[in-house]
Amino acid sequence: MAEIYFLGTGGWVATPQRDNTSVLLQAGGKLVLIDCPGGVVPRLRKLGFDPRRVSTIILTHTHPDHIYGLPSFVHSLMLEACEVGLMASAETVAFARRLLDLFGLRAKRVRTRVRFCALRPGQVSHLDRSVSVRGFRVPHHSSSLAYHIYLDGGKKEIVLSGDTPVHPPLFEEARGVDYLVHEASAPAGYFRKFPRLYEIHTSSLDLGRWSEAAGVKCLIPCHFLADVWSEPGQIRAEIRRRYKGRLIIPRDLQRLAL
Repeated sequence: MAEIYFLGTGGWVATPQRDNTSVLLQAGGKLVLIDCPGGVVPRLRKLGFDPRRVSTIILTHTHPDHIYGLPSFVHSLMLEACEVGLMASAETVAFARRLLDLFGLRAKRVRTRVRFCALRPGQVSHLDRSVSVRGFRVPHHSSSLAYHIYLDGGKKEIVLSGDTPVHPPLFEEARGVDYLVHEASAPAGYFRKFPRLYEIHTSSLDLGRWSEAAGVKCLIPCHFLADVWSEPGQIRAEIRRRYKGRLIIPRDLQRLAL
């Protein structure tokens, strides 16, 4: 059985309750980490996972709250003879190389090796016989990719957005999908107060509307901004105004069996 663990569910400012958003997928004997902010290693250990078992890191884009923990992750394993794959857009892969080089983490003395794979939009990568990943562009940043993950030959499908404004092709990609993990940074009122957010993020009201139209079976919002999450009921209520399917608002360290 595949499982998702929400290592963090918060936005770019972490709080004691919600760390920066990152997800661990356990499927087909593989551990796949999606985004790598700070605190990933202790959170993996808190959930009972050995960080050495992470076989692949998938990055959505180069913004700090999604990538700044990568050097720490590699550094924590530098004495271990292991290998981890890193998959992302070509821009993100190039950035990750430079970031690790700043700390000398690709030097010979570092026993943990990172195997880089730059994904072309639309390219399908098979992590093993039961897990495949396809990246596609979203307009949050020039480095951004969202991901369509296929489990057990497509018996279960997950679309994970990363950060993005409302992007109609993403919801077409997610049409009828089993799980959509998508940001819902704040309620619509917050977006009206700071309209620049419409260009880079998605409100809970819009997420509910577009997810319902796409027939998403299970919607999982995340990437909640610190200064609005004091009222979680508002985000849930806004999504429910338009979305009638299964809704899970995850907590940090929550496990979901797929």
